[in-house]
Amino acid sequence: MTLGAIAPTTSGTSLSNMGLQDFMKILLTQLTYQDPLKPMDNKEFMAQMAQFTALEQSQRLNDRVQQLIENQAALQSVSLIGRSVEISTGSGKATGTVSALSFQGAGPLLTLNVAGGGTLRDVGLDRILSVR
Repeated sequence: MTLGAIAPTTSGTSLSNMGLQDFMKILLTQLTYQDPLKPMDNKEFMAQMAQFTALEQSQRLNDRVQQLIENQAALQSVSLIGRSVEISTGSGKATGTVSALSFQGAGPLLTLNVAGGGTLRDVGLDRILSVR
């Protein structure tokens, strides 16, 4: 069984980081500097509010999917305890038995007991090549 890396993708658009306060500032600025003889159309205003609501819901959905991915990675890593895994190292490959698991930072980290009595700590799931 081979496991692939589970890593979130990052979005390069600054629009995805826009919050409610930012939107309100833009809207207030737009209303402050609008031409009094040509006020903002109600339809346009409602369309902007609908777009912002859709953006906010999309951000919430992304947050929930990210939580789901993190939970799935944790569940996968728990099932590895006591199993033999092959990992990539800076100098090649190593095989060992998963003896412990920690949840720190970006994701679960494994501790492996390797042949010869050595221990490899803080092995990320992305370094696993195969599970036996």
